[in-house]
Amino acid sequence: MDHQEETVSRFLRYIAIDTQSSETTGTHPSTAGQFDLAHILADELKEMGLPVYIDEEHCYVYCVIMGDPDLPRIGFISHMDTSPEASGRDVKPNIVRDYDGGDIALGGGKVLSPSDFPELNMYKGQTLITSSGDTLLGADDKAGIAEIMTMASYYVSHPEIKRGDICIAFTPDEEIGEGTEFFDIDKFGADFAYTVDGGVLGELSYENFNAATASVTVNGRTVHPGEAYGKMINSQRLALQIDSMIPDEERPETTRDREGFFYLVAITGDCDKTAMKYLIRDHSRELFEEKKARLTDICRKVESDNPGCSVEIDIKDSYYNMRDIIVPDNMHIVNRVAAAMERAMINPLILPVRGGTDGAMLSYKGLPCPNICAGGHNFHGIYEFVPCESMAKITSLLIEIVRDV
Repeated sequence: MDHQEETVSRFLRYIAIDTQSSETTGTHPSTAGQFDLAHILADELKEMGLPVYIDEEHCYVYCVIMGDPDLPRIGFISHMDTSPEASGRDVKPNIVRDYDGGDIALGGGKVLSPSDFPELNMYKGQTLITSSGDTLLGADDKAGIAEIMTMASYYVSHPEIKRGDICIAFTPDEEIGEGTEFFDIDKFGADFAYTVDGGVLGELSYENFNAATASVTVNGRTVHPGEAYGKMINSQRLALQIDSMIPDEERPETTRDREGFFYLVAITGDCDKTAMKYLIRDHSRELFEEKKARLTDICRKVESDNPGCSVEIDIKDSYYNMRDIIVPDNMHIVNRVAAAMERAMINPLILPVRGGTDGAMLSYKGLPCPNICAGGHNFHGIYEFVPCESMAKITSLLIEIVRDV
């Protein structure tokens, strides 16, 4: 069955709502617009005749489509917010039918070109949805939401199909790392789940980075430059020394696949004090711990080599690799998706996530939760796009994951 028309129609409705999250408000959810989408989704689920619960304090939507109590309760999760890195206000989708393989003019002089984004070559002859060049599109993760909602509508219309309960949740603030902070696993009720929040059709991930944030503060000494000899300690120069001791081959721009990195996110300061923020990432827990220890040792060396300065370092773990939860005891969850992809005629593309997912956090809270494709590309910016055919195929995939065969 072709689910394209319904999935695309839902997607276009959802991206019209500005749900951009914010790292600065300090509220939960971080922006009020996320409630607007939450209420729309809740109303649509209620119109299907389904029971819905909204956490009106923290903006979570929960729903269960009841099935055979003897079969697994399978969950699906997508997030309602869009990235703070590009505007999500007044999204104007650009629909490109029968894509010819050439450049796509987005507006404002911006061009989505296969010379810069070669993945476009995979979609000749298909229908693409892009932004208008001044906002992101919102396929991350409103494509996932549209696919889950269309799957839900399908099963409401086909109660005869044998399956277990389908547990659905839509979450806020995933883009700022707070999507699971108030997630109620018991209310959700699934035995296991999938975040529908990946990229290209066929993508399936049950590995992600181990992650930590390191805050480094270098304290120097300010003296008038005319009298600085033997007295001044320039914290900015010492901060640069710290960064220079990290190998160039261990930066985000020089690593790929399962290679970890140190990412200098921010550096601010003056002669007296300089603050640095690093993200530390590695798929290997052993190498992850080594990277944290190494950065600490670098800071201690710079401190000892420069009497009179002090270097403070505070490292906080953010999340861990869900692979340690999935393998081997929960590989049946991955195998279920692979079998469903075969039935839906989708080629599996099993990849490690070079980032984190809500599923990683939930896995360590007791809900095994790999990540599967939502179909989009170039998330978090104006060059984001999604093929309509991919959204339709992923809707079919979700239907097949649930089906008892």
